[in-house]
Amino acid sequence: MIYYYMDWTLDYLREMLPCALLAAAGFFVLLPVRKKRLARLGLLSRRRREGALFLFVLFCGGLMALTLFPAGFWGTLLDGRLPERGWFAWRGGGMELRLTLLEDAAQGGAWTRFLLLGNALMFVPIGFFPALLWRRGRWWKSALAAGGASLLIELWQLFIDRSSDINDLILNTLGGLLGFWLYWLLARLLPDRIGRFQVEEQHGRETGNSGPAA
Repeated sequence: MIYYYMDWTLDYLREMLPCALLAAAGFFVLLPVRKKRLARLGLLSRRRREGALFLFVLFCGGLMALTLFPAGFWGTLLDGRLPERGWFAWRGGGMELRLTLLEDAAQGGAWTRFLLLGNALMFVPIGFFPALLWRRGRWWKSALAAGGASLLIELWQLFIDRSSDINDLILNTLGGLLGFWLYWLLARLLPDRIGRFQVEEQHGRETGNSGPAA
């Protein structure tokens, strides 16, 4: 049974790959622009932060592939076939507003629980990385980022014949909150290491100031 879920997980990762690679290309194209902007502000972004930011950009690209395209779109292209579904297909029923989370978790099978868990975990990086990479991270900012992104995705999916309901919105928001609390825990356990993932003020040879970085 575990191999069944592993196969599905690998399929999802495969679907994410094309847009993740495009996001990676955009990251490196814009890297000189970002570096110049930080220099104008008197800031430095070290390799550790750049590496984490790169992972976040890859994830965002992959998330777009999974949520903003018709189901199976990229997997079909990678198999050398054209998608059978058209791009736009209005789903006249609208968004499902009936809250069924507890019912689905209690009465649904293993596959239903796998999807519920996946919907939450998929948005953990949306709550974790912004708090890690930018200053003044707050739980409500992570919740707003995850909830706002999820709402836009759910509304967009109305036009591409995808499932769109309030349960996904709630699970995605909870995933963003989980991501922030993961950051909060690491910040309490490893404050010095976590602080290295944020930008630093230029000092020393860059500015002539021999004092320590802020």
